[in-house]
Amino acid sequence: MGHASDEVVIAIQPSAAFIPLYIAREKGWIDEALKEYGVKVTWNYFESGPPMNDSLLAGDSDIGVIGDVPTVTVCMPGNNVEVVAIAARAADSYAILVPTNSTLTNAADLKDCRVATVFGSTGHNLVQKYLATAGLTINDIDLVNIAAGDASSVLSSGQADAIAIWEPNVTRITSAGLAKIIGEGSDCGLAGTNAIVARTKFAEKNPEIIREILHQYKRAADALPDMDQDTLNAVANALSVDSSLLPEIISKFEYTVEIGTEDLFSLNDTIKFLNENHIIRGEYDISLSADGSYFGG
Repeated sequence: MGHASDEVVIAIQPSAAFIPLYIAREKGWIDEALKEYGVKVTWNYFESGPPMNDSLLAGDSDIGVIGDVPTVTVCMPGNNVEVVAIAARAADSYAILVPTNSTLTNAADLKDCRVATVFGSTGHNLVQKYLATAGLTINDIDLVNIAAGDASSVLSSGQADAIAIWEPNVTRITSAGLAKIIGEGSDCGLAGTNAIVARTKFAEKNPEIIREILHQYKRAADALPDMDQDTLNAVANALSVDSSLLPEIISKFEYTVEIGTEDLFSLNDTIKFLNENHIIRGEYDISLSADGSYFGG
């Protein structure tokens, strides 16, 4: 498939890890920066990382923002997709939630329970790491696959005893009084590394386009503390949260673009998780599928 040569298709999803991209979109900064290259910006919307990966692999999206599990899945050798930047680090933007009246309080309590998350997402990784703190594995629970947008209804309807989900869902659900947090990424060594990935062929052919997108992402991240309320309201609307909750949500993230050694370490740890759970076959080093030169180029 594919698209016009004078177009860049950016894949985006409603995760608070990518608020700077929403700001850059809302402000029109990326469109403005790419005008001088005669390149049109098209946005491709997804609910979570796994379907976004399908779009990248099919050539229907050129660059996208995803969590750690989708990142190392799509960047496997031979897929011709690479990490071009880190979007955010956010251990505590991922959480295990239970209904507010639940008697479950820790990882050990989850034995034999129904735990819901998006298969192949960072939430999936969180479940495994959190269970391990009590000497449990995925085999000790009934793991249920859900769509990210159904997290609240799955919990409130009793379809699951607990859910593993990410921001802004965590704050939206807990602030509504529907659930409470019993575990977060920092409780079990989940770094919460979110990446910006691009199709290698597109990036190598259009390095200046990738560079401009990354610079506008960084510009938005830097401007976040002083961002105007109208823009924040628009971002909150896109994420389906009340704008009054944004400060609490944003405080959980370190928005960045540079790829650090700690990011590569955490992504390699995720590759290990995927192999242990037979989600992918074959260990590889994520640094072989990462190129941090575009931002500085």
